[in-house]
Amino acid sequence: MSSNIEIKKKCKWCGQIFIAHKTTTNYCSHRCNNAAYKERIRQERIASYQKEFSMNAEEPSVEDKEFYTPPEAAKLLGISRASIYRYMADNVIKAVQFKGKTLVRRKDIELLFENAAEYKKRVPIEKAPITDFYTTAEVKEKYHVNESWIFAVAKKNNIPRTFNRGKTYWSKKHMDAYFAKKAPNPDITEWYSTQEMQEKFGMTLSAIYTFVSKNAIPKKKEGIMVYYSKKHVDIAKGVAAPEEPQYYTVVEAMEKFNLTRDQLYHYAKYHNISKIKKGKYTLISKPELDKLLAAPKIE
Repeated sequence: MSSNIEIKKKCKWCGQIFIAHKTTTNYCSHRCNNAAYKERIRQERIASYQKEFSMNAEEPSVEDKEFYTPPEAAKLLGISRASIYRYMADNVIKAVQFKGKTLVRRKDIELLFENAAEYKKRVPIEKAPITDFYTTAEVKEKYHVNESWIFAVAKKNNIPRTFNRGKTYWSKKHMDAYFAKKAPNPDITEWYSTQEMQEKFGMTLSAIYTFVSKNAIPKKKEGIMVYYSKKHVDIAKGVAAPEEPQYYTVVEAMEKFNLTRDQLYHYAKYHNISKIKKGKYTLISKPELDKLLAAPKIE
């Protein structure tokens, strides 16, 4: 609804005198209104950037500090966190471990360069030629797989191959390594076939495939037959009670192995140690961590 009020005002953008019908009108046209809006947004962005810059300028730079945490030392040297922890573990870089915090002195980092050995050009390591091969038929016979599967897996995993007189030869070393990695857990000794699962649990084949995928049931393949871990199937079906897993809290693991939080998380991530979340606490697999950090021994 338009107003009959006529107010003579000056446009805040172009300065032109105009007749307004509202006391809140500040611009003579939509064009001036849009131009003023864009300018206001521009000024807000500039103010935001300047504020962010001034905050960063007030923070002390890494170079000005005398003591660094491992991540700061890694940033100073331009290397990864994994590398800085490895150098600390090898005593290349000296570090002091406090409770919950590790510090590296800038002076010790500078001494590395003052006492550095003469730089030697790295000689590239020559790759040994591959001389041992399987034929496709030998791979099929040894690992009970079909031909199309061999070609698909070899392409996906970059397994070296060569051709000679119409035959394909596969690197024996790489093929054995692939199947060793895919070998079932030797601790699992009892298995169900799909037929046994159908008979015992009254499941269809499609139900079995959905069930084992959803519950991440370990499996092994022998020829065309697929077997599933009896223990894991029974636990998932509620026939057997699951074993209570053992875990450390982060604080327990830090105290037992004299590690900082950063070091503990680094080991867990680098070595794929199992972790679970329980409420606000992170729990780390006790057997896996004990095995990783066990004292070395010669038998």
